[in-house]
Amino acid sequence: MADAVVSIALEKLSDIPLIGEQINLIKEVKEEISYISSELTTIRYVLEDAENRRYKEKSIQNWLNKLEGISYDVDDLLDERDYAILKRQSDESEDYVPPMKKLRSLVTSSIMKVATDRGIAVKIKGLKERLDLIVKEKDRYGFTPGTVGQVADRRQSERDRSTSFVAAKEIQGREADKEALVNKLIPQSVGQESGPDVVSIVGTGGIGKTTVSQLVYNDDKVQNYFNWPIWICVSDVFDGARIAKGIVEIVKGSSPNVTELEALLNCVRNCISGKRFLLVLDDVWNEDHSKWQPIKDCLKCGGPGSKILVTTRSERVARMMGTIEIHRLGQLSDTDCWLLMQQIAFSGRREEERVRLQDIGKNIAKKCKGLPLAAKVLGSLLCFKDAVEEWENVMNSEIWQLEKAEVDLFPHLLLSYNELSPAMKRCFSHCSIFPKDWEIDVRKLIRMWMALGYLGSSGRPGELELRGKEYFDTLRMRSFFQDFAEYVGGRMSCKMHDIVHDFAQFLTKSRVEAREQGSCQAVDQLIISQIKANRSLFCCGELPSEDLLHIVTCLRVLRLGECWLHEIPAYVAKLIHLRYLDLSGNRLIPQAGPTICELYNLQTLFLGGCGLKEIPREIGNLIQLRELDLSWNSNELKEIPREIGNLIRLRELDLSRNVSIKELPDTICNLHDLEILVLDHCHGLTGLPQEIHRLKNLRHLLNENIKDLCQIPQGFEQLTALRTLKEFKAGIGSSKLGYLKNLNQISGSLGLTIYLHGPEDVEEAQKAELRNKKHIKELRIWFSNEIGGSDGEELVKNEAMEALQPHPDLQSLWIRYYEGTKFPNWIISSLDHLKSLRLEGCNHCSTLPPLGKLPCLEQLIVYKMNGLEFLNREFLGISGNNNACVPSSSVVIGFPKLKELSFAKCSRLKEWEDITAEEATNSAFSIMPCLKELEIVFCDELTALPHQLLKKASALEKLTILHSLHLSEHYEDKNGSGWSSLSHIPHVKVHPVEHARGSYEEESYEGEESSSESS
Repeated sequence: MADAVVSIALEKLSDIPLIGEQINLIKEVKEEISYISSELTTIRYVLEDAENRRYKEKSIQNWLNKLEGISYDVDDLLDERDYAILKRQSDESEDYVPPMKKLRSLVTSSIMKVATDRGIAVKIKGLKERLDLIVKEKDRYGFTPGTVGQVADRRQSERDRSTSFVAAKEIQGREADKEALVNKLIPQSVGQESGPDVVSIVGTGGIGKTTVSQLVYNDDKVQNYFNWPIWICVSDVFDGARIAKGIVEIVKGSSPNVTELEALLNCVRNCISGKRFLLVLDDVWNEDHSKWQPIKDCLKCGGPGSKILVTTRSERVARMMGTIEIHRLGQLSDTDCWLLMQQIAFSGRREEERVRLQDIGKNIAKKCKGLPLAAKVLGSLLCFKDAVEEWENVMNSEIWQLEKAEVDLFPHLLLSYNELSPAMKRCFSHCSIFPKDWEIDVRKLIRMWMALGYLGSSGRPGELELRGKEYFDTLRMRSFFQDFAEYVGGRMSCKMHDIVHDFAQFLTKSRVEAREQGSCQAVDQLIISQIKANRSLFCCGELPSEDLLHIVTCLRVLRLGECWLHEIPAYVAKLIHLRYLDLSGNRLIPQAGPTICELYNLQTLFLGGCGLKEIPREIGNLIQLRELDLSWNSNELKEIPREIGNLIRLRELDLSRNVSIKELPDTICNLHDLEILVLDHCHGLTGLPQEIHRLKNLRHLLNENIKDLCQIPQGFEQLTALRTLKEFKAGIGSSKLGYLKNLNQISGSLGLTIYLHGPEDVEEAQKAELRNKKHIKELRIWFSNEIGGSDGEELVKNEAMEALQPHPDLQSLWIRYYEGTKFPNWIISSLDHLKSLRLEGCNHCSTLPPLGKLPCLEQLIVYKMNGLEFLNREFLGISGNNNACVPSSSVVIGFPKLKELSFAKCSRLKEWEDITAEEATNSAFSIMPCLKELEIVFCDELTALPHQLLKKASALEKLTILHSLHLSEHYEDKNGSGWSSLSHIPHVKVHPVEHARGSYEEESYEGEESSSESS
């Protein structure tokens, strides 16, 4: 971790000439700055060894803490200078200052500048003296120089090598995992043998991966199925020669007399050729494909059905090894943890002792949070404690405070931790600031890392965010995070397992608000020291003591969310190093106030949900701001100040759900670095600024559910960097569909609302060139027709729809309120990757195109098609010329991948043409072989379903027939029991009678329609 902090200081010190120019440093001070930079660089070469020893030697831990402290102080010192410069620039930029006041201001400014420079020079001298002591102390430890800023190539193992032997009776809660893995290793039917396939067990340290693999290895079915079960513990270093030698020794019973990898692999090939083997590779860490490939190629000579079972903590390792299926090992129940723990804790105890300690033990077992290793460690700790008070002390202590955890539990997690780069180590340990079981917003977490400098301090727009995402993904794939959830807009959250959180606290010895004891209201020296170590304070629902914030002015990250604030505390203005401030969820009435506008180093500011009625003009002083969240404020927030245009470094601006904002200031177009603009649910907004084309770097425009956003300037077509555009209204106001022509980077989902007026709209549809937008995967085309229904006008509608041909890679399509008389040809001719199709309110179409030809269609919803009367056999894709989707065989398949089919509220649909009797008996015809869900609702006139479809009814997973009386009368099985014979289907609703209409229609369809409109 220290390396990450030292790197921050060195990056700031690297531009020595600029520093010298700014503060007119005398030669001696320049030399001291150079000395500090040089010594910190030298120290970095021994940090790898120091980090490896810090948790075993307390003196080294203290030395590293001092080093981190001085590195932060260097960063703070340069911050103070930046703050002074920015404040002077802000004071000098006032619009009008009277002459005498201006003169006094200049004199005061000059005096302050001299005083600031002198103060910085004195502090630099003090830092140099402190660093001298750290350098001298370093020499006493005899550190081994190593790499700088890299992960160590060699890792000292903290555990013994595993074997295949296991006492199955002592294992708890893993029978289901064992059976699932046995079924993955042994094919369920003849002819499924392949090999050698790789199956991986992935999970965090201590979750029981080795134990489960031992259970699988020793299972009778596994031992009988495989000719050669082979167990190799890989562990520390992926040594191909050692693995090959181990395979040969197990199969032949003797060690080969060769040592070269090539020769050993030849021995392996001779041993296993044609034989069905199971190779268990336990505890794999290697991510280098080149080391695995020779062994993998050699193992291909094994017999059909051979398998490789891998255990690893990293999903990256599993993917590198070519895993066909990953088994993510879950946590044990509290009951299983207690059963596992009591086997050790109650060993040799009398029955009366067990009864006396049992209730406390069950509560202690809950602290394990499903981690078997924690249960074993706590069991061995309790084994030597006899008094109830001793057990209660364990129950009331944090795991990270127990010496047994530090000795036996955390070393297993240190193995994963030591695989990380220094920067990623710091990113992980910083997560100790969150309360346990906290739902972590991944985007905000990355912003915190940026604010603390863990991702570097410079880079192209978006580069630091990308690096943060890469760091998070690495931590995620190494099982440091869990319980992932994704939300609308691409937001993601996650949690940390309690034991992993305890480990992060162990790394930092942090108690900042994350404990129930030691409230952040208390002015406690330990809390102060840990805030200084983390440069962060995380409070939720409780304000910190004002005295605490007066003392700790070094904060980079401060969260005071949901703390019932009505105004921003004055002491916040003293936090001149603050880069990240989250005040969301408070009620800051009537306005944010100028307090935060003095935080010139602030990079991220969250004011979402604060009930603001006014944004102060002084917010334009925060010229370092990168991200500003003003979402979810009161209905009375009607205006965004023009001064927001001064935030020229702003990259993300969130104004969503401010329903009373009617326009955006034109100064927003000064924000040349802006990449993300969020306007979702700004219901009052009618247009975008006229010079929107100046936002050359705008990549994401989130504008869902803005009903009247129709004043789109012509310059919109110049935003060629745009990746996200949620909705676009065309043919109303100043907005034209042709503005989309050059926006070929738009990806994900796009909703088009098109107002048709006449022939000119066909030309605009052609200009949009949707067929060139290959990154769009979901497309909604909704029409609002302003023209009548004459023959010429019908032609306009048909031609406009035909001109809206999307790219062939489209996966989801929703057409709504189209009033043409026929669907476009491109639906069938070009959408070979389409998976979902919804047709709604297209009332002038009396039939449907041959959708059965779509090779990948999985979902088809036809809703409110009041003009639909007849479904011919061509709809199934089995027309007379049989040019349906035909695979390599000669079988003609209609809807080959369809899983869900729904017809709802098609009130005039009378007939669905069946295939002929001859075709029904011909095995060359197949209809919807993959169908799982069928829904026919409020199709009052429909009399029959195709015979082939009826035959599938009993195999469905979900069947809904509501208010379709004629269908009920039509279908009876040979016993006359009708639809009731399908009661075995898990989800079946068959209510053909009249009274079924009301509730189902209201709940299932009107609700769906309204939610779709609001989205």
